[in-house]
Amino acid sequence: MKTIIYAHPWEGSFNHAILTSITKDLESKKETFQVIDLYKDEFNPAFTAEELKFFNKGETPYELVKQYQKLLNQATELIFIFPVWWWDLPAILKGFIDKVMLSGFAILETKETGALTGLLTNIRKTTVITTSTSEKEYLENEAGNAIQGVFINRTLADLGIKNEHTKWINFSRVNLTTDDNRHLFLKELPQMI
Repeated sequence: MKTIIYAHPWEGSFNHAILTSITKDLESKKETFQVIDLYKDEFNPAFTAEELKFFNKGETPYELVKQYQKLLNQATELIFIFPVWWWDLPAILKGFIDKVMLSGFAILETKETGALTGLLTNIRKTTVITTSTSEKEYLENEAGNAIQGVFINRTLADLGIKNEHTKWINFSRVNLTTDDNRHLFLKELPQMI
C-alpha cells in the first residue's frame, strides 16, 4: 500500500497542491493509499520526559505513534511531501523519525558498534517530494545536501529502505515561479512518481 507522509501546515501551500494532485491521481486509478498528515494530526515532534522513559525499550506511551507504526507496517511504498526549511526537513518530520522509528520496530542497533539494521524492508519504493526557495543544485552542493546526503542516503537507508529504490523530486524557486510552472509540475508529477 502507498503511504503518503505529508508535512506542511497550510492548505494554501504548493505542498498541499502536490498532496491533492497525488491523491486525486491515485483515486482516479483506484489505487489504495493512506495519508499521514502530521500537522492535521497535531503530531508533537518534541520528546516528553514521559516518552523518554519508554525510548530505550523501543516503546511509546502514545497511541498516535502506535497508529503510525501500524500504517508503516502496511506500506510497500512511501511518498514524502514537505518543504525544505533552513536546508533541511521541517522539525515535525524530524520528530516523526525520532519518535516513530523506534528500536525493535524500525531498527536494531548492534551493541558493539552502534551500527543499525533497518527493519522496514516491506517498503520497496520511496519518493521524496520537496519544495524549496533555492535550486536543487544549491541544496546539494552548497547547503549541506541534507535531503539526499542525510535523509535519503543515511536515515532512510538505516531504516531498511534501499537507496536505489528512492527518488528525490524537488520543485525549486517555489516563491518566485509562475502559476504556469506550478501547473506543469503538477501535471507531470504522476509520471515522475
